[in-house]
Amino acid sequence: MEPIVSIIMGSTSDLTVMEKAAQILNDFRIPFEMNALSAHRTPEEVEKFAKGAAKRGIKVIIAAAGMAAHLPGVIASMTPLPVIGVPINASLDGLDSIFSILQMPPGIPVATVGVNAAQNAGILAAQIIGVGNEEILKEVVKYKESLKNKSVEANAELKSVKFRYKTN
Repeated sequence: MEPIVSIIMGSTSDLTVMEKAAQILNDFRIPFEMNALSAHRTPEEVEKFAKGAAKRGIKVIIAAAGMAAHLPGVIASMTPLPVIGVPINASLDGLDSIFSILQMPPGIPVATVGVNAAQNAGILAAQIIGVGNEEILKEVVKYKESLKNKSVEANAELKSVKFRYKTN
């Protein structure tokens, strides 16, 4: 089994957030790899990874970083693959990470999800891959249906909540 999605984090301290992306990919049966690479501490390894990812069969890269969150943009500058950035709330409520990932120069796009929203990054990666893979697309559709069902169930549960002036 060869990976088609790569989850990259600036350090293993980001794992508690990024394992949500891993869980989604695992649930959708999408082979993935996880690595810690730092745009600042290991720039040569980041470059080697980014330039070689497509040749290794990677289709989508999910890159997470906190504080000076340059990792997703640096990777995006060196690969033709789509990069999904996950801002990590490491300082300033994640605002510094959001801007570092979101505000990319023209020609170097990075899809950006919310702060610590690795689950959404995993879903977006599945949707991107699903464009060319019917089985994965079916998993995405099934997942979205389950979200609808959760909402219907939540409303059914709310009917049992009683307040004197609640009308439904």
